[in-house]
Amino acid sequence: MNAEKALVIFSGGQDSTTCLLQALEQYGSGNVEAITFHYGQRHAVELQQARWIAQDLGVRQTELDLSLMQQITHNALMENGAEIRTEDNGLPNTFVDGRNALFLLYAAIYAKGQGIRHIITGVCETDFSGYPDCRDVFVKSMNVTLNLAMDYAFQIHTPLMYLTKAQTWALADKLGRLDYVRQHTHTCYNGVIGGCHECPSCVLRERGLQEYLDSQGRLKTMVESL
Repeated sequence: MNAEKALVIFSGGQDSTTCLLQALEQYGSGNVEAITFHYGQRHAVELQQARWIAQDLGVRQTELDLSLMQQITHNALMENGAEIRTEDNGLPNTFVDGRNALFLLYAAIYAKGQGIRHIITGVCETDFSGYPDCRDVFVKSMNVTLNLAMDYAFQIHTPLMYLTKAQTWALADKLGRLDYVRQHTHTCYNGVIGGCHECPSCVLRERGLQEYLDSQGRLKTMVESL
């Protein structure tokens, strides 16, 4: 068991919850904290789920209000009723400029104050919507920048970086928490409990789950045929 402490950037969604569960197994329940950001997201129901999950798992959670972002940027993820679509540049209009940079910055400031060196974020560049701030090169650059800015040896971990959504479901299953993640996390951009089944986030989540369940079915069939 790792005696060091970890801080998980936690939204209450599939990816961050899987990261939180993995961190609890790796570092121990008394050594893991969660940090959650309110930035004016239209799917604010995820904040309710994040609170519930953190309480259920016995994890100390800190919530920070970054809703000032609404004063300086506009996008479909922060505007109720806005149509979600792909822009001419290939990016979905749900991309929030600077979001992950701010998340990592504020997480690092908090972590240093708590004597925490390990920061965990569930970003991924394999099964994602093309967001540039989900790329490995960005996270590595932020790690260097934060270390230099605060003269502190942060280690930013991205356990899902090269996993497909199906593989992320497989990780949850390996942790013995597939049903937990399936039932208690919220991913839908439209804020629909249980998912709208149409937004990019729902499509990725549901397609990945079906791929994983199908693979398990094939494996079971192969084993039974031996």
